[in-house]
Amino acid sequence: MENQNPTAEFTQQENAVVEATETQSEQSTEQRTYSSTADIIIRIKELAQDPLTASKEELEQLKQTFYKLHRIAVEAARQAHLDNGFAPEDFKFDSAEEEEYKSAMNIIKEKRAEQQQKEEQAREENALRKEALLERLQAMIDSADVEQASYNDFKALQQEWKNIGEVPATKVSDLWKRYQTLTERFYDILKLNIEFREYDFKKNLEAKTRLCEAAERLAEEEDAISAFHQLQKLHQEFREIGPVARELREEVWTRFKEASTVVNKRHQQHFEELKQRENDNLEKKTALCEKVESIDVATLETYAQWNDKTQEVIALQEEWKTIGYAPQKMNNKIFERFRAACDAFFQRKAEFYKGMKDNLATNLEKKIALCEKAEALQDSTEWKATADKLTALQREWKSIGAVPKKQSDAIWKRFNAACDAFFEKRKAATSSQRTEEQENLAKKRAIIEQLSAINPEAATSEDQAKMHDLIKEWNSIGHVPFREKDKIYKQYKALIDALFDTFQKNEATRRVARYKDSIKEGTNIARERERLLRIYENMCGEIKTYENNLGFLNASSKSGNSLVAEMQRKMEKLKADAQLVLKKIAALEEKEGE
Repeated sequence: MENQNPTAEFTQQENAVVEATETQSEQSTEQRTYSSTADIIIRIKELAQDPLTASKEELEQLKQTFYKLHRIAVEAARQAHLDNGFAPEDFKFDSAEEEEYKSAMNIIKEKRAEQQQKEEQAREENALRKEALLERLQAMIDSADVEQASYNDFKALQQEWKNIGEVPATKVSDLWKRYQTLTERFYDILKLNIEFREYDFKKNLEAKTRLCEAAERLAEEEDAISAFHQLQKLHQEFREIGPVARELREEVWTRFKEASTVVNKRHQQHFEELKQRENDNLEKKTALCEKVESIDVATLETYAQWNDKTQEVIALQEEWKTIGYAPQKMNNKIFERFRAACDAFFQRKAEFYKGMKDNLATNLEKKIALCEKAEALQDSTEWKATADKLTALQREWKSIGAVPKKQSDAIWKRFNAACDAFFEKRKAATSSQRTEEQENLAKKRAIIEQLSAINPEAATSEDQAKMHDLIKEWNSIGHVPFREKDKIYKQYKALIDALFDTFQKNEATRRVARYKDSIKEGTNIARERERLLRIYENMCGEIKTYENNLGFLNASSKSGNSLVAEMQRKMEKLKADAQLVLKKIAALEEKEGE
C-alpha cells in the first residue's frame, strides 16, 4: 500500500538491535571448583538425572577438570612406578572412575540429543502454525469487507501468535518481520475507531514502560551474566507487545535501547576481563613451561642434585594448579607443553636412577674389596707403613660413590671397624712416644724464648755464637706432636730469619767500611770499579744459571729436595754477595768524590 504504517520502520530498527543482542557470546557464570574426580562424577550423575538443566559451559568445565585431575593421578602413579624401580614400558593405569565418568556423560549426551531433536521438531511445527496465522491475517487484510472484520478476532489471533513457542532460529526474523508488517497494515487499513486504537496504544505503552524500568534496574544487578540473560527475556516480551502512539514510539524504544546498551556493555566488559585474566594465566603457564624446559639435566650427576630439581619441578606443578584457565584455544596446548616438559624430566630421572643401580652394585663390590684389605692389615705391628696403607684405603673409600642404601651402614661399619682395630692398637703401643713428643715440645718452646730475648740491633759476637748453639740444640731435639709441628717451626724460623737478616746486614756494613778504609791514596779508581763490575756481572750470570736449573729440577724425591735446597742456599748467598759488591762500588765512588 502507498501509506505504510510508520510502525513498520520502527519495528525493523527494533528487530535489528534484538538480533544483535541475541548473537552476543553467552558463557557460563562463575565456575564451581572441584578437588577430586569423585566429586565431578557425583555432579555428572546429578546432571544425568535431569540433563536438560546442565549448561554446555558447565559440562565443558567438568570435562576439562576431570581429565586434568585424571592426568595428574596418572602422572603420580607413573612416578611411583618409576620411583619403585620398575621399567617405564611396564607402566599401566586402569581407571574405573574414567569409565564411570564416560558412562554418565554418555547418558547426558543421549538425553540432550533426544531433547534437542524434539525441540527442533516442535520449532518446525511452531513455524508452520505461525505461517498459518500469517495467512489468516493476510486474508483478513485482503477481505473485501475488511471494515466488518472483528477486532476481537484480530486480538485472538495476536494472542494465539504469542502463545506459540520458539521457531527455528533461521526463521525467527523473517516470520516476525512479516507478522509485524501485516499487523501494522491491519491497524492502518482497518481504521479502528479512535477509542479502541488509543486504548490499545495506552496498554502497550504501560507494558513497554514496565519493561524499560525492568531493563534499567538490571544495571544494578551484580551478576553481569544473569543480567544479560534477563535482558534477553525482556527483549522477547518487548517484541511481543504491539505498537504505541506514533509520537511516543521513538522515545520508548530509545529508552529501552539505552538500558539494554548498559547491560550489554557490562556483559561485554565481563568477558573482556575474563579474556585478560585468561591471557595473564597463559603467560604465567608459559613461564612455568620455560622453567621446566630450561633445566639442564646433563649437569645432574648425584641423587641430591636430582632430588633438589625434583622438588623444584613438583613446586612448579603445584603452582600450575593455582593458576586458572588459559584461553580455550590454548588451554590444552599449554598443558600438553607443560606435561611434556615434566615427562621429559622424570623420564631422564628414571634413566639416571636405573644407571645408578648398576653403579651402586659396582661401588659395593669395590668397598667389599677395601674391607677385605683393611681386615688383612688390622693386626699388623708395622705402625707407620700400615697406617699409610690404611690412610690410602680411606682416601680410596671416599673416592668411591654411594652403595645401595640397605648395605650402606653395614659396609661402612665393617670397614671402619677394621681401621679402628689397627689404630687403637697403635695408640696403645705409641702412648710412650707421645710423652716424649710433649717433652720435646717443651724444649723447643724454651729455645724460642731464648731466641726472642736476643736483640738483633744490639747483638754482639757472643749473641751470634749463642744463636748458632741454639740452632744446633734445636736440630738435636726429636719429634714434637704432629698438630704442633708446623706452628712451632714457623715461630722458630721467623726468629732465626730475622736474626740472620740483621746479622748479615750488620756484617755487610762492616765489610763495606773495612773496604773503604783499605782504599789507599793513588789507587786507580776506574780500574778498581771495572774489576768490581766484572765480578758483579759474573755473579749475576751464576744467579741466572741457578734460576734456570731450579726451573727444570725434579724435587719429588728426598735427594731432589736436598739438591734444590742446596742450590737455593747458594743462590741466596750469591745474591747477598752481589749486593755487597754493589755497595763496594758505591763506597769507591764516594771515596773518589772526597
